[in-house]
Amino acid sequence: MTKKTFSIPYTPSPPWPSVNPRPLLPIQPHPASARCPDLPSPPRQDIVHKDYVLSTHIVPAAYPRLAPDVPLPEIPSYDDSTSPTERQERIATVVERLIERQECFTQGRMSVGHGQKPLWNCVNRYVRTYKRSNMNTGLTLFLAHAIGFQKEASAIWETMLRNLMDSPAAPLVDEVWSWEAIQHGDSALMNAENLSGMFDSQDNARDIANFLLYYLPEEVTSTSLPTQLSRVPQTTSDTRKEHGYHERKLVVVAHSFGGSASAMAALNFPKLFSSLILVDPVIFNYGSYDSGCKLASGTLMRRDTWRSREEALRLFRTKSFFTSWHPDVLKSYVDYGLTASPSGGVRLKTTPIQESLCYVNIFPPREHWELIEKLDEDIALRWVVPANSFIGEPETKVRVWRRPANSSNIVFPFAGHFIVQEAPVELAQDVAMFLLEKYGPPQTKAAL
Repeated sequence: MTKKTFSIPYTPSPPWPSVNPRPLLPIQPHPASARCPDLPSPPRQDIVHKDYVLSTHIVPAAYPRLAPDVPLPEIPSYDDSTSPTERQERIATVVERLIERQECFTQGRMSVGHGQKPLWNCVNRYVRTYKRSNMNTGLTLFLAHAIGFQKEASAIWETMLRNLMDSPAAPLVDEVWSWEAIQHGDSALMNAENLSGMFDSQDNARDIANFLLYYLPEEVTSTSLPTQLSRVPQTTSDTRKEHGYHERKLVVVAHSFGGSASAMAALNFPKLFSSLILVDPVIFNYGSYDSGCKLASGTLMRRDTWRSREEALRLFRTKSFFTSWHPDVLKSYVDYGLTASPSGGVRLKTTPIQESLCYVNIFPPREHWELIEKLDEDIALRWVVPANSFIGEPETKVRVWRRPANSSNIVFPFAGHFIVQEAPVELAQDVAMFLLEKYGPPQTKAAL
């Protein structure tokens, strides 16, 4: 049975004071002394779809980092005599200090330099195994995950991808790249020794831009690529900045934290992007101190180790947070979001402290809110949002029309913020419809 959706009619944006958005820090090549690490997880051998081959790759992250190199904060230790209330109070104190430090940095009141430690990003690639008969440039999809997930949110994304690859829109898609931020998943494992105790989401936007400008191969080929992707010639990158890709049309599907970072990359390098599909992105226009504090505290309080994947999956199934997830998505989260723990058993690849540092980074969403109206109108903008978004209904109605031209939206009243996890089939259907309407052959568009 098809679940009902609806769209939000045009809602004008009220005036608001500027937050004086910061420009992106320019991107430089990694220092010559930087040595690429090995993949921390063995290459996956499973088949996501019969028509696509999966491989995993490493690229340098943007250099230098906007966020400075500072030590990780010390998290209070506990014993059996520590009451839950006392534990909460200790964590709350740590988080409040982190938010205050983050605000001080964002507002330029810290005399610190840019981070100099080289970092790396993992990406998954799904490439079509056969050449299409249509010789026009096919689509490249770029997927970006939410806080606390990973490129194997491409495993989380993969439930959506399988349905998309079986849809009438599948022939349009030649290749898919699934992104992983520096402190998430396998990227976090590679960068463990160099991760800072502070994070700014502008660096995630810079990392995405760095990949799309300098490391995404010029052409789609079904042949295998090296694990460490090579940097394209500078002339190619310069051409991309001015004119876009010669052999690609790039469509971004990005959720939450990944959505806001992708939008920021598109605002700065619009010629790279053909369409943005933003799934309830972290773009809002209100003070979020309380929400950042709550999310960071909850993350530091929760459990992050288990005796086995089987135990983790069994316990997750009892938690209210996971009950609305598609079962395939939850299984993928356990399979690819956990790693062996040095103390035995398994733990989350994305550590609680690194996830918390993302939550206390509370200023950039307001920058993104102010800037999104300036997004190049040649970029098709599609908003996918729940009826009860984390930012509230009134602001959601305004947000999806911040850039009115070449924009559309759809509301999933049957899902919450975690649309990718809760409604992957319905999301695939909407993405497929969008792709067919914009990129499909004339006869397909007429049928729609």
